[in-house]
Amino acid sequence: QVQPVESGGGLVQAGGSLRLSCAASGSISAIGAMDWYRQAPGKQRELVATITSAGSTNYADSVKGRFTISRDNNKSTLYLQMNSLKPEDTAIYYCAAQGAGVLSGYTYWGQGTPVTVSS
Repeated sequence: QVQPVESGGGLVQAGGSLRLSCAASGSISAIGAMDWYRQAPGKQRELVATITSAGSTNYADSVKGRFTISRDNNKSTLYLQMNSLKPEDTAIYYCAAQGAGVLSGYTYWGQGTPVTVSS
């Protein structure tokens, strides 16, 4: 089992920045890729960014050049640096940890942290 816990959300004006964190506990040696998802009111949850255990990254087109995903494997922590925020970035942001090895096939979700971008 893996338990991710997000933090860092809040209210920010358009053009501002926020840094989200996700601290994972439990069977952290069995964590593979980690992801940030978001869900805006009335919309489906969407993948924002992914980082593999080796550090390879991938981003949704809507956040490329503005968001940066990173991870500290020693601290089992995932980050999302969000710059040049737009009102359309307003959503609940979720961290997901993909299981590896004995936990392969499992996805562990955090409880989410809200981000509100005012115009």
